[in-house]
Amino acid sequence: MNGQHTDGLVGSAVGGRYEVLSLLGTGGMATVYLAMDTTLRRRVALKVLHPHLSRDRSFAERFEREAIAAAQLSHPHVVSMLDRGEDGGLLYLVMEHVPGHTLRDLLDEQGPLAPKQALALIDAVVDGLAAAHAAGIIHRDVKPANVLLADDGRVKVGDFGLARSLSATSITDSLFGTAEYISPEMLMGRPVDARSDLYATGIMLFEMLTGRLPFMGEDRSHVAFQHVNDDVPPPSAIAPGLAPELDELVGWMTRKDPDGRPPTALALLGEVRDIRRSLTDAQLDYRAPGTADRAAVDRDARTGALDHHESLTERLSGDRTEALSRGTEVITAVASGQTAVMPRPAPSEAPAPLSAREQRRQAREADRAAKAAAARPTHQLGRGNPRRRGAIWIVVVVVLALLAAAIGWFFGFGPGALATVPPVKNLTVAQAQALIQGAGLGFTTHDVFDDSVSSGLIVASEPGAGAQVRKFEGVQLMVSKGPELFPLADLTSKTLDAAKASLADAKLRLGTVSDSYSDTVPAGSVMAQDPTAGTPVKHGTPVALTVSKGPQPIPVPKVVGMKQADAVAALTAAGFKPAVADAPVFDRNVPAGSVSAQSPAAGQNLVKGDTVTITLSKGPRMVHVPNFVGQQVSTAQDALQKLGFTVKIQNVLGGFFGTVRAQDPVDQDVPEGSTITLTVV
Repeated sequence: MNGQHTDGLVGSAVGGRYEVLSLLGTGGMATVYLAMDTTLRRRVALKVLHPHLSRDRSFAERFEREAIAAAQLSHPHVVSMLDRGEDGGLLYLVMEHVPGHTLRDLLDEQGPLAPKQALALIDAVVDGLAAAHAAGIIHRDVKPANVLLADDGRVKVGDFGLARSLSATSITDSLFGTAEYISPEMLMGRPVDARSDLYATGIMLFEMLTGRLPFMGEDRSHVAFQHVNDDVPPPSAIAPGLAPELDELVGWMTRKDPDGRPPTALALLGEVRDIRRSLTDAQLDYRAPGTADRAAVDRDARTGALDHHESLTERLSGDRTEALSRGTEVITAVASGQTAVMPRPAPSEAPAPLSAREQRRQAREADRAAKAAAARPTHQLGRGNPRRRGAIWIVVVVVLALLAAAIGWFFGFGPGALATVPPVKNLTVAQAQALIQGAGLGFTTHDVFDDSVSSGLIVASEPGAGAQVRKFEGVQLMVSKGPELFPLADLTSKTLDAAKASLADAKLRLGTVSDSYSDTVPAGSVMAQDPTAGTPVKHGTPVALTVSKGPQPIPVPKVVGMKQADAVAALTAAGFKPAVADAPVFDRNVPAGSVSAQSPAAGQNLVKGDTVTITLSKGPRMVHVPNFVGQQVSTAQDALQKLGFTVKIQNVLGGFFGTVRAQDPVDQDVPEGSTITLTVV
């Protein structure tokens, strides 16, 4: 692990197997992360306990026992415990990841729920608790934050195995963290059993129906005091439109005395489902107001809810008494677990007929009484005959001896005996079967993707090789389906940095990066990839990228001196766009109609499509030649050169006098730069 604290674990590997992806939340006792199980390639919830708890060895031992017990619990309404371990001194749990939100989030967002929705959620919670209680696990921290609502509609109770271990800590540290849902016996330090979970579930149902808690105060100690000393008010005291059956249900679940509550979660589950069937559609769809001003209701709830609850209890008790006096008695068949209401003859006049609702209510009361009676012993052994007692003790001893022998056989040689899981990685299922069955274990298979193990071979076993398990527990084999293939994303037109990020997100590797000129893809962007987009690839596949350098530079050809048509054709063929300057210029060296100049100049690099401008020649300028005959040659030569002419001198008789005797041409217009011949004597 890359650290010794729960802060900053993102990006590290815990237990050499769980890659921490992101933080999900932090509580008073643990931090929860989203992690990837790199062995089975699945997402899990990783709960890392705070260091001060991990360092408590007595707590660590209790924690390990409870985690192992919780791992045996498998139920559709319970978050599965997958693994537990220690890394760098920290204890951690690995649990099923349930994408979605919590019941706490739903209540904070929506407020009160309709009874139909509330009873459906409570049904799932109680069903999960029943399975836990049957496995000997008490939750002890039932609250909306521990009820997970998956995006696909599943309802799961979380944190099994952890709450029981934490119950050994101080009340201030562990219990008052959720004082709003704690049972009176837990607060008073009395023995706690499954009925404490049902009390907390009743408080949760009250909140779901009304949008508020039954007990509120300025501090947690005040709330705890109310749990111990005050009765939970009926939900209809807060939301008068709720059906009376819901008041009865919440009242039964939240009795101060655990003996007055449902004896088991299964008994409560039957009651919840019976009430769901008996309520009308209008009663099931009723929703308490969630946004109205409820100051008056809150005052009534604080000052008169208890009176209302007592009045309701007295009314129900009076109804039962009156029903019995009219000739109806409840006969409970405890042994068979059934309840029946049987009439006895009226002494004089016939009793008034009961409504269907009242009959159902009385039947429920009788059924609850029967279930409570069935959960308590009804007889005690008397002293009896001493000889009979002696015989009974002999029978008991024999039975216990036989039972001890059976238990010894079961755990020593039978299905409960320990067996060591053999190494099976990279074996075929048939090869693994021979080894596992040879060790006396059964097995199941589960197909998983794996990048390194060939299809059809074993990736791993759960528990792993070398672990000791009871023979009846069996082993789960993870069989490789080969690497999981994903269609490669289209990386073209992305910048190189963006393409690298996309490859990293897809857990792919960057292959060779090359560059090339492109007239269509901007410089710095990906113009090609290998493999191509859409190709199925596995994690770790290298992807080669070709990055654009932009358009390829092209040297400008020389067109000066060419005729206009030839120059335009040459520039176009080279990929440029030719343009002709508006005004032609005089050029003594370039004939009229040909290119006198170009911009940019020949040899400079441009890209295809750039513009090259050409300037056409008007030919040389025409200049008048003055007559210098009879003048000194020096004067004539200087004047002609200033006019742009070239002067040629021919001396006669040595040009002794320096006088121009003849001139050619003379007194006419000739092209600038022409040669003027002077004959000098």
